[in-house]
Amino acid sequence: MSFENKTAIVTGAARGIGRAISIELAHRGCNVAFNYLKSSSEADSLVSELKETGREACAFQARVDDVAAVTAMVDELRKRFGSIDFLVNNAGIVRDRLLLRMTEADWDDVLDTNLKGAFNFSKAVVPVMIRARSGSILNISSVSGLRGSPGQVNYSASKAGMIGLTKALAKEVAGRNINVNSLALGFIDTEMTRGLAEDFRARILQEIPQGRLGTPEEVARIAVFLLSEDARYITGQVIQADGGLAI
Repeated sequence: MSFENKTAIVTGAARGIGRAISIELAHRGCNVAFNYLKSSSEADSLVSELKETGREACAFQARVDDVAAVTAMVDELRKRFGSIDFLVNNAGIVRDRLLLRMTEADWDDVLDTNLKGAFNFSKAVVPVMIRARSGSILNISSVSGLRGSPGQVNYSASKAGMIGLTKALAKEVAGRNINVNSLALGFIDTEMTRGLAEDFRARILQEIPQGRLGTPEEVARIAVFLLSEDARYITGQVIQADGGLAI
């Protein structure tokens, strides 16, 4: 699965799953650009690590819900690399609390980042892919968008929305040789899940048939396959990577 001389955008990639996907892509020959919000030291560290593979890498401090910032980032990358072959809509946040205690800001922040961010980047990148008559988009969703999770009506709604976006956009662009798929993730061992209370973590592990959390590296390998030429006949699909959690 060679990605030689291809270019990818991975949103929210300074840490965790986005970082792992970026590294996997670079090791397979892909130039990688990503955005980040606050963690400039982590972004700089990732750029250095990606460049060690011999590939081009660049970071943009830009909010995914800022249309102007997203458009400017994509325009600059198009001019620099000539094409944008892959988009991974990975940026996401949580603001967990029960609906009765959830604020409007809790709702807006999560929907704007998780769902509007995917819309903004897809809208900016799709014209580039249409002109090239080639491309692949991967939306990082969650099993919370499939089955719902108490205390996460905002997060579940945003991730379910990404699944709907995936299916509708896949139908719109399939005729232009562009694939759009979604990864519905379970619990992955990242900074976010390491902050879970021990009793909650223990209950979750009991619900996962494989009895463990996934790793960012496992997710990255699945993601790269779905972006690759080997997966050209897969589009509009939601692939669950959750250790069996949502069976």
